Amino acid sequence: MEFDFLPNLPKSDLDDRTYKDLVNECVLRIPRYCPEWTNHNPADPGITLIELFAWLTDQMLLRFNQVPRRNYVAFLEMLGIRLQPPTPAQTAVTFYLSRPQHPEERIPAIPAGTEVATERTETEEAIVFSTDDVLIIGIPRIRHLLTADQTETQPQRLRDRLVNVWALENTTGRWSGPEQSVFQAYPQVGNCFYLVFDGDEPLDGNVIELMVEGEPAASTGINPDKPPRKWEAWDGEQWQPILLKESDDRTRGFSFDEDGRQEIVDVQRASVTLHMPLHWPATHFSNYQGRWLRCVYTALEDDQAGYSRSPKLEAITAHAVGGCTVTSQCTLVQNELLGESNGKPGQTFQLQSESILPRQPENEYIVVLPPADLPQIWYEVTDFADSRTDDRHYTLDSVTGTIQFGPLIREPSKLREDARYRQQVQQANTQTITSRDMLERQYGAVPPKGATIRMSAYRTGGGQQGNVQRNKVRILKSAVPYVTQVVNHQPAVNGIDAESLEEAVIRVPSLLRTRNRAVTAEDFETLTLQASRAVGRVHCPQQQTGGQVKLLVVPRIDGMVGTQGIAPYQLSLSARLRSEVLRFLDERRLLGIEVQLHEPDYVGVSVQAEVGVLPGYESPQARQEILDSLQRKLYQFLNPLTGGSDGQGWPYGMPVYKSDIVGLIQQTAGVRYLGTVELFSLRRQGDSWRRSLASEGVIFPGTSGLICSWSNEDLRSGHVISLSR
Repeated sequence: MEFDFLPNLPKSDLDDRTYKDLVNECVLRIPRYCPEWTNHNPADPGITLIELFAWLTDQMLLRFNQVPRRNYVAFLEMLGIRLQPPTPAQTAVTFYLSRPQHPEERIPAIPAGTEVATERTETEEAIVFSTDDVLIIGIPRIRHLLTADQTETQPQRLRDRLVNVWALENTTGRWSGPEQSVFQAYPQVGNCFYLVFDGDEPLDGNVIELMVEGEPAASTGINPDKPPRKWEAWDGEQWQPILLKESDDRTRGFSFDEDGRQEIVDVQRASVTLHMPLHWPATHFSNYQGRWLRCVYTALEDDQAGYSRSPKLEAITAHAVGGCTVTSQCTLVQNELLGESNGKPGQTFQLQSESILPRQPENEYIVVLPPADLPQIWYEVTDFADSRTDDRHYTLDSVTGTIQFGPLIREPSKLREDARYRQQVQQANTQTITSRDMLERQYGAVPPKGATIRMSAYRTGGGQQGNVQRNKVRILKSAVPYVTQVVNHQPAVNGIDAESLEEAVIRVPSLLRTRNRAVTAEDFETLTLQASRAVGRVHCPQQQTGGQVKLLVVPRIDGMVGTQGIAPYQLSLSARLRSEVLRFLDERRLLGIEVQLHEPDYVGVSVQAEVGVLPGYESPQARQEILDSLQRKLYQFLNPLTGGSDGQGWPYGMPVYKSDIVGLIQQTAGVRYLGTVELFSLRRQGDSWRRSLASEGVIFPGTSGLICSWSNEDLRSGHVISLSR
């Protein structure tokens, strides 16, 4: 096991003889031990045997002159290095009710730890996910219907459409009255209307169905298949889209057009299903308080038709039809019996499962029940270095699931001369002299003999297997009242396997350099990578604001590049990862320093190229293999995690040149020549992406930017390769 990045210090061999030296030494000994052997030519069978044993001896000397692998492990153990446990994948799972909630009916909360899973097949086991928090499905009560002539981040100029105009039916929650225009008489882009819900109701992550009644509006001129509007909700920081898919709007842009067949009736009704943000706080805008959502008349695209007149509504009702919450790929084990204490120091117990996830101190701990005494709660520590004799401490190896209680250590009596050690001994009152040169000390308390030991709860799971695709989590492991269906509308991400020994060796030098304190930019980068296995890359820009440290973090995603790339939404920082990293750095930063985590400014790159192939690659199968190879290389090269010339991720702020793409394609087997090569950049503009041609053959991502590429037909972000002879 060799590491090129380690310094090359002088190494002394215990035995420096080579294979040639061993052969020559044996040949020189022949006259002494066997003088009748006179034929020393290489073809002689005896010389062949000498060469064979010299080769075997040379192999043994090679191993003899190397530090064995177990010594590396021993050094790591002396440094207190532990292998990091796996990280569970996370995804938001939506629970759908069997029927819409009645305004006067309260649905029981879905408790934390509710298990859902993927479907079990003949070749794959079911992957279990558990909810992280309690999901409360509230009763959505509309308090205000407001309209505005233009879209504002924080709306101020609003017109109330309900006060003294519509009436509320308390039993149904239905607002109704004379016709109300949601946009201007002659609608303009940016017109919008707001719905403000009761801020006292817990509606975070709820799925709300709006039942809308209004006039048939086919004459407004829009295309019902592609209406120019969008639904958004305020999450406390920005407006998030909440219409999951176009088919959820059964009003079809308030046209009430059912598959293009218009029924001649005075009033029609249809519903819109909206998925609220996981964090949907009550906010005060203008003179109104509550939870805000809005419908905005958006800018027209090339093939879109706009509203010629405003749709008019006569009634609106809101019902909860489900709720969404974050789940982690793990299984909760509760009240596991570990065994009975024998009263001796250093006892170890083994959990039934391995790959133990980080513990939650408030409900995951060990309970010791002494004979004829009250139960005791014991607390987990990293090591016993600061544990006194009466501290109820234990350690837990997250990889193997091994639990250990405090050991009894024999220490040299010379330590008694050390002032710090004397103070510790005086506090612990554990000094027992066993001989002139040795003493014993107990680190941590010992469970009483005969005490029953139980683990109150722990979670097991994690790894890459949890990175399942969307719509895969569909099975309820246990019945939940009123819930009839579950589904994950987004793929699960951030599932990472446990750390290997090689990975641990790589991070040890940086760990020793930082000394567990964040002072320089390099320290912050190193400690952020150590904070969680879900962190893939991190960059601390040189220019910082006084008292603040800005970190650009890219989550780690394994095995998801392929021929589709990684989209920016897959690289978003989850709330759990943010809190985990910030909590880790908060204990190691300097006082007065504020740490801020940000996502890089991702800039997409789309390549269009004409490639000529060599003779012999004209068959459809060969051409498809070349196309797949080129696509895979481009997505891996233009990638925040696997890109760049070294394969360690595209460097922060580094531009991509047309020559980079030309050199990459020319290295592909079967490529004869290159024709036209063009680069297109995709930059975020609000909620959309703008695609433009890089006329100068270079794309600059900016100092906080990072190059990426992914396939999306709507954005035309994928790579287009044309093959010719």
